[in-house]
Amino acid sequence: MQRASPAGQRWQAYIFRGVDLSMCGITGWIDWEQNLTEKSHILSAMIETLAARGPDAQGAYITPHAALGHRRLSVIDPVGGAQPMIRFRGEQKFVITYNGELYNTPEIRQELEARGHTFSTHCDTEVLLVAFIEWGPACVERFNGIYAFGIWDEANQSLFLARDRIGVKPLFYAERGSSFIFGSELKTLLANPLVKPEIDAEGVAEVFMIGPARTPGHGVFRDVKELKPGYCMTYNRQGKSVRQYWSLETKPHVDDFDTTVETVRELLKDTTRRQLVSDVPICTLLSGGLDSSALTALAATAYKQSGLGSLHTYAVDYVDNDLYFKANSFQPNPDAPWVTRVSGYFETYHHNVLLDTPELAGSLKSAAIVRDLPGMADIDTSLYLFCREIKKGATVALSGECADEVFGGYPWFHREDMINAKTFPWSPHPEIRVPWLTPEIQDKIKPTEYVAQRYSDALAEVPRLPGEGMRSARMREIFYLSLTRFMPTLLDRKDRMSMAFGLEVRVPFCDHRIVDYVWNVPWGMKNYQNREKGLLRYALEGILPDDVRWRKKSPYPKTHNPSYTKAVVDEALAILNDPTSPLKPLLDINKLKEIAQTDLSASNIPWFGQLMGGPQLFAYLIQADHWMRAYNVQVV
Repeated sequence: MQRASPAGQRWQAYIFRGVDLSMCGITGWIDWEQNLTEKSHILSAMIETLAARGPDAQGAYITPHAALGHRRLSVIDPVGGAQPMIRFRGEQKFVITYNGELYNTPEIRQELEARGHTFSTHCDTEVLLVAFIEWGPACVERFNGIYAFGIWDEANQSLFLARDRIGVKPLFYAERGSSFIFGSELKTLLANPLVKPEIDAEGVAEVFMIGPARTPGHGVFRDVKELKPGYCMTYNRQGKSVRQYWSLETKPHVDDFDTTVETVRELLKDTTRRQLVSDVPICTLLSGGLDSSALTALAATAYKQSGLGSLHTYAVDYVDNDLYFKANSFQPNPDAPWVTRVSGYFETYHHNVLLDTPELAGSLKSAAIVRDLPGMADIDTSLYLFCREIKKGATVALSGECADEVFGGYPWFHREDMINAKTFPWSPHPEIRVPWLTPEIQDKIKPTEYVAQRYSDALAEVPRLPGEGMRSARMREIFYLSLTRFMPTLLDRKDRMSMAFGLEVRVPFCDHRIVDYVWNVPWGMKNYQNREKGLLRYALEGILPDDVRWRKKSPYPKTHNPSYTKAVVDEALAILNDPTSPLKPLLDINKLKEIAQTDLSASNIPWFGQLMGGPQLFAYLIQADHWMRAYNVQVV
């Protein structure tokens, strides 16, 4: 890693102290028939799978019918925030395992104190637990934050689970007979012998037709579910009850353009300020693009105003990218000059992380295990390696994810062929994937029908605005698809790759207040002057220099080095030639070998998103093969 900051530079310390932030891993197991105190070794194995998410501490709570586990990354109040945490109301015991951050902790704590509650820690874990004791399941409607948590009510023998509105923090679960099992990651559930690593036709279709995205609520493994964003659940002896406590609400937008610009500006300032809470080193991920530059500007200004010195920033690039970069409609210009521009303008201590092809390709398997599924190939591995380097100097980072989904930055908001696609616009040609599959698998999963049904299901969910014109209605669909089907893929990626190294990455553009407000802003305002994210650009006037503010959008940087293509194709061909590969019964080996012989750099049309083209197809196969071997995945 190359650093522009002085050797031995000490972090200026930390900002807005006073709120514990519990970025961790959670798990639990409820069983009405078995005595779980005799299964503590299984709970320990489940907790151990989360060690990377919480490298600083672990804890367990176990009774005959309830077992909760926790791994903790300490950000503030390392003693007071220990989990699982227990609180009493009279004789009634409540136990929480929690992964997340409440950004409005001070307000909630103040309200609870006014109602007579007292606190023994400075942590948001205790505030959240007391909020549940006071308001029950309705507490989630008061929270501003990112979270996944479980609360066990011992007296009523009842478990309450909840996940944040946007789905920044993960939560999976499975029912097996008398058992209910949950956890932050799929590997946590699989550590329980009741959950088998099996995939059925739907699972195969998710991996090879929808992947690296996932259908909301789908855990890919057979009968494994995801608690969807904005949902909560109660599980007791009568069974489970699932409730949606938040959804996008469609209504007319009444603010004029100037008021809308000012509202967006103030919301972004407020959420960034709240997310600078930390008692450990904090930094921003800086690509030189609009979103990361905006967060860097706001954070750097807050640091200087608080007398904390210069903000640390991190950027990633690749060996010889300057030699091989070729502009296209998806990636118009390189980032490096813009990173230098922004870092210099805001006087940050900047760190350049430079990745080389062998390590990028060599980390594909590790990234698949971290994600528990084949993922975004080198887009994952670059972030995985990037986070490893950031963790050497910081524990908390701010990142610009989700601004494109909220404000309309991606090509599929602007290109007519993608807008008019009769399927998910980031994967507008699902038919190109079908020949990759064997005839038997095609018959088993009905690939085009599966994608069409998932697309139809998504459109059926869109909250409509009566009387909206056809064009506006279609753009509302594109936004809904992006927020609920594409954005979770990036949030999964960010959560898993960062937490693999105990790095907490915060995503201010995911503040639900921003998402709620901008959802109803008309497309003409979002796309002001026919510029992608035009509204956001105007909102950042006076915050960013104009050349940065009007820079054409460029996605997350990827390698353009032909040696990467050669490395992944060679390894993928070795897998395809291996008769023991678990991919052999699923994929048309000869067809994929034919594709490998073509010029993979000739086409600029990705098969997923903006960055996954020919080389990423073969990287995806490497990940899929390793995932199936490592998890002993069985197709049933």
